Amino acid sequence: MNILIAGGAGFIGSHLTKFHLAKNDDVTVIDNFITGNRKNLSSESEGLSNSHLKIIKADITNFNFSDLPSFDIIYDLASPASPKDFQQLSIEILKTNSLGLINILDFFIKSNSKTLVFSSTSEVYGDPQEHPQKENYFGHVNPVGLRSCYDEGKRFAEALMMAYFRKYKKDIRIARIFNTYGPYMKKSDGRVVSNFINQALANRPMTIYGLGEQTRSFCYVSDMVEGLYLLATTPKQAGEIINIGNQNEKTILEIADIIKKLTQSRSEIVYKTIGQDDPKRRCPDITKAKKLLNWQPKVSLEEGLKKTIQYFRSV
Repeated sequence: MNILIAGGAGFIGSHLTKFHLAKNDDVTVIDNFITGNRKNLSSESEGLSNSHLKIIKADITNFNFSDLPSFDIIYDLASPASPKDFQQLSIEILKTNSLGLINILDFFIKSNSKTLVFSSTSEVYGDPQEHPQKENYFGHVNPVGLRSCYDEGKRFAEALMMAYFRKYKKDIRIARIFNTYGPYMKKSDGRVVSNFINQALANRPMTIYGLGEQTRSFCYVSDMVEGLYLLATTPKQAGEIINIGNQNEKTILEIADIIKKLTQSRSEIVYKTIGQDDPKRRCPDITKAKKLLNWQPKVSLEEGLKKTIQYFRSV
């Protein structure tokens, strides 16, 4: 197959790129490397051939797609997505999920490419009042808060995707990605897993915002990639919006304790003031993914954290 991955040098995007290369697909990556890293696409350790990989350094908000061929699958994962990015790259996030997606959608239609998968997020549910979150839940979002660039950027992008779907009747699909972790996470991205691992390995205080009672459910990146692939390739899923995530809900304090144990860290746990609009609970209902895609996560939290800790020790 011929694959285009916007944001293919990012955390999830780079794993998806290597997944398709391992299948001998031809992969074109477009990335501006604001948060992505070319080193993530190194083939040395995986023994993959780069002859099937083309990397284009460009910003999808102003890139001319017209010289590209038709693709079997286009994945749009091109958006900064970490808490630090929400404050430092807020305008870039909004542009990527509006102007950038419009460019991809217009190219998708004109090039007669087959399937477009957009990576949305559990952040469209905001600080949810429904648990676990189903795809038909409209969310509880602050439209002007510190996180709004990402929350509302993705909500607008979903509306844009569905507007194109209704007008052009093309094969458009949306993945709502829940918290994901694993190798190639940036050490400085401000996500809870990377923060805790960094602090634990250095025996520094492990920082919890609030009382640590808020919950998350963490999906290992290989499971996430398989879910995205199945969403892209399972027949008759045009127009579907599907949660991709792990239903194993843990409190932040529980995550800290597990990481402290796995790293054999001497870190103390310290508590700081919680940030604005930080969700109290976050857990996907993955009934649709199980039914329509025959997908569910396989990697346990402890197994995934061991692999992630090993990666963080090596970088």
